[in-house]
Amino acid sequence: MTKIAIIGSEGSGRTSLAAKLGKKSTAADITMYDYAKNDVVMTTIDANGYPKSVKPLVTALQLSDIALLCIPPEGPDAFAGECIMALDLMQYKHGIVVLTKADTSYPYAQEELQKNLQKILSPTTLANWEFVNLSTESFEGLDEIKEKIFELDEQVNSEYEELNDKPVRIIVDQSFNVTGIGCVVLGIVKQGTVNAKEKLTAYPADKPLEVRSIQMHDEDVKSAPAGARVGLALKGVQSKDIERGFIISEKEEVAESLVLECTLSSFASPLKLSDVPHIFTGLQSSPMRIEKIEIDGKEAEQVNASQQCTLHLNGSHEIAYRQQDRFIITNLDAKQRFTGYGFVKE
Repeated sequence: MTKIAIIGSEGSGRTSLAAKLGKKSTAADITMYDYAKNDVVMTTIDANGYPKSVKPLVTALQLSDIALLCIPPEGPDAFAGECIMALDLMQYKHGIVVLTKADTSYPYAQEELQKNLQKILSPTTLANWEFVNLSTESFEGLDEIKEKIFELDEQVNSEYEELNDKPVRIIVDQSFNVTGIGCVVLGIVKQGTVNAKEKLTAYPADKPLEVRSIQMHDEDVKSAPAGARVGLALKGVQSKDIERGFIISEKEEVAESLVLECTLSSFASPLKLSDVPHIFTGLQSSPMRIEKIEIDGKEAEQVNASQQCTLHLNGSHEIAYRQQDRFIITNLDAKQRFTGYGFVKE
């Protein structure tokens, strides 16, 4: 299954492109578009709640494996720059830069735009992403985008195959009750293979459960591999017990307070003692107060752009995580809201 996030600033043409890649299904702070024909199953996610909030952007990227970054002929604005920063901090591997509304520009201008973008992207994880011109009226270039998506999807599938034998870990996107069935969740199998009748736990609530049944693409299956988008009917829990961002697995660490080894981006505003950045991991987020900052083993009042530090953070609700999880630090009061990344200190 191919999972795509379409991102960019308002007016970048991202929503028009999403509508061309599938039929609109669920809509909230993100909108999903589904496509299924023969052996091709594709879900496209438009982070339509962005740029008003950064959360839909993070959600779209966490639920997908391939990103389409939409840039209009005017070039990247501050929000496009923020998308690039988010992708880089998340170390997002696979994507395409889509130069939208190409029919409203000139070939030379498009070439110059691509050159300028390549300079901007060269020090980031997007350095080797390919570019495609897309017409607004005729959507010329759409077939090329699809071809490149399927090429990238082969790489994604190969990566997921290596995760099938790991302990199962599912991130939950939606939870609801179905009459006659009970609690049903939708989510992504991030690693491992989930099986019907398997006993797992929902974190951070620490709710034991049993997987009653599994659906993929509206069809019942006995198991689902890493990378699959699944619907799970669950026994032993109610939908009110499980929220977006919960992790279903055998074991997770759970904590309200964290100590993170962090690196701030080169464009970050300073972080100071008592600041309250929002911390993201997976689909979970929490405002967390900075209780202590350490730089090179010494306490400090603030940490600046490009610096490494240790942040002692205190939150208001529990987060589930594993040692290897990457945490994204955001400052919602800053112009550039994506501030840095970190890992739990060992």
